[in-house]
Amino acid sequence: MYPSYSKEYCMHECVLTPGPDMTAKGLKTLDIAKGLLDRGFHTPTVYFPIIVHEAIMIEPTETESKETLDEFVAAMKSVHDEGIADPQALKDAPHTMPVRRLDEVQAARQPNLRW
Repeated sequence: MYPSYSKEYCMHECVLTPGPDMTAKGLKTLDIAKGLLDRGFHTPTVYFPIIVHEAIMIEPTETESKETLDEFVAAMKSVHDEGIADPQALKDAPHTMPVRRLDEVQAARQPNLRW
């Protein structure tokens, strides 16, 4: 007999890392996250947990439909394929957002605190 688990104790996230085929092309977790923006998905949690090198944590809510999850999986496959075929395109992502990839050093040194 299998133990029964209540919904409160079921794991609802997974942690992934770029595979060796992507790291060999110089791609990082941030590149994957930015590529997802071009495919209409909000960037997942990146670089957490800190004990996993280049971690990307996927945490869909319990209300996501199977169709949405399938679309996300297809987007992840698309990001992977783009990274293998044209790593620079993924490093330059996002391409479809109003703001492109920011210079993180400049943003840290000269933060724009207006909203």
